Amino acid sequence: MPHTFGHNMESPNHTDVDPSVFFLLGIPGLEQFHLWLSLPVCCLGTATIVGNIAILVVVATEPVLHKPVYLFLCMLSTIDLAASVSTIPKLLAILWCGAGHISASACLAQMFFIHAFCMMESTVLLAMAFDRYVAICHPLHYATILTDTIIALIGVVAVARGSLLMLPCPFLIGRLNFCQSHVIPHTYCEHMAVVKLACGDTRPNRVYGLTAALLVIGVDLFCIGLSYSLIAQAVCRLSSHEARSKALGTCGSHVCVILISYTPALFSFFAHRFGHHIPLHIHILLANVYLLFPPALNPVVYGVKTKEIRERVVRVFQSGQGSSIKASE
Repeated sequence: MPHTFGHNMESPNHTDVDPSVFFLLGIPGLEQFHLWLSLPVCCLGTATIVGNIAILVVVATEPVLHKPVYLFLCMLSTIDLAASVSTIPKLLAILWCGAGHISASACLAQMFFIHAFCMMESTVLLAMAFDRYVAICHPLHYATILTDTIIALIGVVAVARGSLLMLPCPFLIGRLNFCQSHVIPHTYCEHMAVVKLACGDTRPNRVYGLTAALLVIGVDLFCIGLSYSLIAQAVCRLSSHEARSKALGTCGSHVCVILISYTPALFSFFAHRFGHHIPLHIHILLANVYLLFPPALNPVVYGVKTKEIRERVVRVFQSGQGSSIKASE
């Protein structure tokens, strides 16, 4: 890392240590509850791994689920698993034993991957909204519009969009001088939490971070809203109540996932920039809710609300139990 990553570091015990190392403080003001907070983190992490792997296995092993909506769901599960790997191990190390030391390069890498994965997830959620729009508004053209090639291209675009939008951030931070403190009052290397520690002019970092967030959250939410307004118009034109209920039912899972994903993201985004009166530990808790809850709840939502997935998950577990009973006999 460049030498501009500071000349001294203020650690929790105020001793001078390696200037190329940052220290993640965890949740300031709630240190005495760190061990207790690790319990829900463990539960959410376990639910994320089990739930998303179950989704991937069920969709991969059931040919009837090889449809665009489920392939997009697999993309979502893959991103959620990758995002959890980049955050939960270090978060648990901080909560369990205060192991907050992280090298500058590792901090920038974590920052890049966390925010890039969030942008990729937003792109996939937009693609899922487009899938529902085509399915309801243009059902006769569904198979010709959402071909395997188009689905693969959307996956590539999601990865490229998230990676390219986040790529300048580590370089913009690398030019800064952290001359006062390397102690990050956070549980992970969040972009604004790191920028706020820097000396000198941080306006390029703030402007770019705000622009990137608006290009993703703003544009995607607008397009998702537009998709669902067109869906609502198409549903209202349907003649029977049963047809309207069935059409809206196919959107239920996606709407729940959108609310789960974007609500804490927007709270965290606006709290960081405009909620100066909000206590710091509330900022950090919101940021962790934004990272931990959607990956854990997305598989549950689709498992509960999607009949095809629910039936096949039950069948997999039943066949597994049957095999174990035969083996014991």
